[in-house]
Amino acid sequence: MEKWQKLASKYLVKEKWATLRVDEVKLPDGIIKDDYYVLEYPNWVNAIALTEAGKIIMVRQYRHAADIVSLEVPGGVIDGDEAPEFAVKRELLEETGYSFKTCKLIAELYPNPATSNNRTFTYFLTGGIKTHEQHLDEHEILNVEEYTVEEVRQLIKENKIAQALHVAALLYGLAEVEKL
Repeated sequence: MEKWQKLASKYLVKEKWATLRVDEVKLPDGIIKDDYYVLEYPNWVNAIALTEAGKIIMVRQYRHAADIVSLEVPGGVIDGDEAPEFAVKRELLEETGYSFKTCKLIAELYPNPATSNNRTFTYFLTGGIKTHEQHLDEHEILNVEEYTVEEVRQLIKENKIAQALHVAALLYGLAEVEKL
């Protein structure tokens, strides 16, 4: 399939956590679209993290944009040129206080490739033990919770996890659990 040709680009907002640009593009059929909006976000990491006891670590936190309290997998933004594997381990330590024996990349997904350019790297970690206290970012307030594999499956079936990327990450992670 033929790609679109970017003819021009202009930034409307350029901030630390989100950037909005408008592109002028030429479609394969020759039509010019002069107002295609693109959100530029940093890349993210998600963790399907199992404790030594085989429980899946989840976090519960308020999400202002949706005005919901959301049950999610731990994760966060990759800082600058940080390697995704380092970022996921750092985020887990900061958010949960857990360290892990193994760490494996299991998925690389685009949250919304129609309007944003970032990727989410999903890791499967095992052998988690509590080694530190939480060290949360300035505006982070979250509770750490542990669930059995069956409880997570039930939460997905009952639509109790509202974050689409986190559901996808959990489905990839449950496939890894099956291999254990």
